[in-house]
Amino acid sequence: MTKYFAMLALGWCALAPVQAQTSASPSSSRIAWISPERIYNESKLAKLAEEKLKEEFKSREKAMSEMAARLKTASDKLEADAPTLTEADRIKRQRDVFELDKEYQRRQREFREDVSQRTNEERQAISEKATKIIKQLANVEGFDIVLQDAVWASSRIDITEKVLAALDKDK
Repeated sequence: MTKYFAMLALGWCALAPVQAQTSASPSSSRIAWISPERIYNESKLAKLAEEKLKEEFKSREKAMSEMAARLKTASDKLEADAPTLTEADRIKRQRDVFELDKEYQRRQREFREDVSQRTNEERQAISEKATKIIKQLANVEGFDIVLQDAVWASSRIDITEKVLAALDKDK
């Protein structure tokens, strides 16, 4: 019988914190949630940044396409001519195609890194503006915490639309 009461007391102690949290007034703390991906994809600032980056990298992207075409042409020509080439000519052309491919791979990697770096810089600028707006909104509306990474959040606490509207107005 004493084991029964001990287990009952232990169970009650384990549930006491849950009971305390659920019995607290719902208005005692306010939680909000925002979707950073929506901010980065749907805001006017994000769309302007995307256009800016496209324009900034347009010439390099064109140069990469031209280099890819040259590489394909050289590779195709080597493949077509290989049976008729001397051993020395074939080895020289293989080396040339290999070097061109290596250069293309290097430039492509640099291009991706540069695009990634600039994208991160633009996202950081958007993030700073959004954070400022979120802090103002939290102060005005009395939020105790604003979360951004959640598996799921109720639309009742989602303030993404308000942040988007403020960002687009503030632009």
